[in-house]
Amino acid sequence: MIDPDAPEARQWLREELAKAPYQAARPTWFDRLSKAVLDWLGSLGAPSDNLLAPWVPLLVTVLLVAALVAAYFIFGPPRPARRAGVPARLFGTDDRRGADDLRRAAAAAAAAGDWTLAAQEMFRALARGLIERSVLLVTPGTTAHAFAARAADAFPEHAAGLAEAADCFDRVRYLGNPGTEHEYLQVRALELDLRDRRPRRLDPLFEKAAP
Repeated sequence: MIDPDAPEARQWLREELAKAPYQAARPTWFDRLSKAVLDWLGSLGAPSDNLLAPWVPLLVTVLLVAALVAAYFIFGPPRPARRAGVPARLFGTDDRRGADDLRRAAAAAAAAGDWTLAAQEMFRALARGLIERSVLLVTPGTTAHAFAARAADAFPEHAAGLAEAADCFDRVRYLGNPGTEHEYLQVRALELDLRDRRPRRLDPLFEKAAP
């Protein structure tokens, strides 16, 4: 049983609350504006003998509509909080881990000498990293080779390396071939090289997926 001290427990809590599901649950600007307006309306009141009292609801309605119209043109239509581009499925597996989580899993598998798992996790980390950077979009049913081909459009100088990494993933994931340290290190080197490299172009699917 792990018994963290107070600073470590606070750090764990911050890391947990930073994850996508919690961030997605945060209220949008539209939610906050609506609540502020409703709170303001609730604080309004006028004496019953005031000649302006019958006009207060109409005046408030006009002001509210004007505020909402102004907010719409300034900020655009309200949208649900984004989930950091994390699709539910990645190469046929329900996997919502981030790129950093996948890199750590690959490193742990490599440290244990499980090169088969290490190569798989590192390829997933490569893909997840490009998704999180909005370089490309992986849709349900996207295969490793389809991903590699689209990533090659963004990084044409790495087309051969991406194709080899996809071949490695398919061999160890679907064909049952054992992974090797050399294969893992090749995928890891590719992932490191692409991590901060500027893409030549972004995936056209992002434009099609935009609301």
